[in-house]
Amino acid sequence: MSIRVARPSEAAALSALAMRAKASWSYDAAFLEACRHELTWSPEEVERFGPLVQAEGDVLVGATAVLGAPPDGRLWAVFVDPSRHGEGIGRALLEALLVRAREAGYRSLTIGADPNAEGFYRAVGAERIGEVESDTRAGRMLPLLRFDLTA
Repeated sequence: MSIRVARPSEAAALSALAMRAKASWSYDAAFLEACRHELTWSPEEVERFGPLVQAEGDVLVGATAVLGAPPDGRLWAVFVDPSRHGEGIGRALLEALLVRAREAGYRSLTIGADPNAEGFYRAVGAERIGEVESDTRAGRMLPLLRFDLTA
């Protein structure tokens, strides 16, 4: 398995992975459909943001990305294929992304995290700094987390 930058031709596979991972939290179909816009990548976005993926051959099993420009960016999320949860894929991807972000001049990354994933992000160094309203559903509050990359 290798961590590498996604290819624009993998936009559909990246989007499908994100949807499968989100669905693993047992959200209903209407909520998942509402999330589709923020989990879908175009080839142009893949080219522009260069998400990191972990792959076995041509099969994507994990993905993450930084959105925005230094010094302070936004973590898109860390998505792992549900059949591969618990194997350390998410941690390896996030650690690689944090190194890459530091080298690119980011001082911090924030994420309005899925509440189900807050424990994962905190276990790998994020600090909860508040809450933010979900882009998907008005009134749904998400934990706002921050990775300090200056240390």
